Amino acid sequence: MNFEKEYDLICVGGGIMSANLALLAKLLDPSLKILILERLEEVALESSAAWNNAGTGHAALCELNYCPEKEDGTISIEKAVRICTQFETSKQLWAYLTSEGLIEDPSKFVMPVKHHSWVTGKENSEYLEKRFEAFKKHFMFDSIEFTKDFEKMREWFPLIMNNREEGEVMAASRIDRGTELNYGELTKELFKILEEKFDTPVHCNHEVLDVDPDTNIDWTVEVENTKTKEIHQVDAEHVFIGAGGASLLLLQKVEIEEKEGFGGFPVSGEWLVCNNKEIINQHNAKVYSKAGIGDPPMSTPHLDTRYIDGEKSLLFGPFAGFSPKFLKEGSNLDLFKSIQFDNISPMLGAFWHNLPLTRYLVHQVMMNKEDRMESLRKFMKDAKSEDWDVVKAGQRVQIIKQDEYEGGKLQFGTEVISSKDGSITCLLGASPGASTATAIMLEVLENAFPELLSSDKNKKMLEKIVPFYNETVSEALFKSELYRVNRILKLND
Repeated sequence: MNFEKEYDLICVGGGIMSANLALLAKLLDPSLKILILERLEEVALESSAAWNNAGTGHAALCELNYCPEKEDGTISIEKAVRICTQFETSKQLWAYLTSEGLIEDPSKFVMPVKHHSWVTGKENSEYLEKRFEAFKKHFMFDSIEFTKDFEKMREWFPLIMNNREEGEVMAASRIDRGTELNYGELTKELFKILEEKFDTPVHCNHEVLDVDPDTNIDWTVEVENTKTKEIHQVDAEHVFIGAGGASLLLLQKVEIEEKEGFGGFPVSGEWLVCNNKEIINQHNAKVYSKAGIGDPPMSTPHLDTRYIDGEKSLLFGPFAGFSPKFLKEGSNLDLFKSIQFDNISPMLGAFWHNLPLTRYLVHQVMMNKEDRMESLRKFMKDAKSEDWDVVKAGQRVQIIKQDEYEGGKLQFGTEVISSKDGSITCLLGASPGASTATAIMLEVLENAFPELLSSDKNKKMLEKIVPFYNETVSEALFKSELYRVNRILKLND
């Protein structure tokens, strides 16, 4: 293929982050020259692929790790409010694209599935009730229901309640407006719009080898065609590195001081996937429980209804594993390549202060299928091994960064690393990334293209695309937007 010599923006990676960034930029300025590069044969084959993530529309409706209990016994919901706002911002973009006729059928990637939290034991039940009371007072979550009643839980998730004894102590909450997402399908939809409406195709089978400063423009990107092994040099004013776990390895080659001290800890995953249609059809819910004491947030067990490739599925997990690869299709040398002089101390510090995570991963790696079935039977008492298969999930790289007190700390979530002038940005980390992609990429645009967001014309355009942008979200705004967006996306019951 023939590359142009200079681009306004080069996006590295054909996942949901690059799709959001490129599309938002094009909506605001269709004249921008954007190049998107993906090393695999198609887009959305790594973290964005449906089988490689939880598929939950992470709006903090059911994930208990977003609502920690403070030392004084009160429940903090600040993180839940932030994530809920970010997810609804993503939905606003999808609604805009749908109302403009750019997305024909949003049900191909998003559909309503109610979100539940379910816990057992007296202490966990008390926590869930306190979370319910905190949520009930906030307008983003005031439709939440709570119960300790067996019959109500049997109505909500009958599979989990089969063969339960009335004396068991448990509690559950529910929010009706939850969603199920196929992020792989969504990513493909966004790239389709870019190609067909904005003449911006993704160039697959092209791997970025290096990014170097250029005296004439800003950056020179070295690209290899993975089929022909031909190498190209392409210039860009702005570069975005959104290559999933591989982002860290590429960031380390970039000559900016902001990259110093970052490391990565790779974690692989597996699901138990039901193969019995009769069982699959008995469950229509996402049910999240609480991670075990000392277990990381990524270990939160959940029994989820999924819709993948037009088929209703039932998944349980996740189960963690260890692989030195930074991508599912990566190299076993990835972790070792990432260790450098500036991040040795943070990585050792993070390891020393996260020994429970190491023990957890060792335990998970040692589990066989029957061990995994025993974990499932805490949810479904009568689960039979022959009804479930083990399926490999995606690869994640958790962020390790410098810490003044511990030397280094392991950080869950996502973080944008940006040069001082905003000309190069990189996204590191994992969940709830895909759900919050629009808000995160608006942050990237603020750093990289402040002039795009400052004109009166584009301010009005952004108000139309994402009404939450730069707004204090009031109850009236939230509820009116929730109704409007859900109607457009066909999510209202």
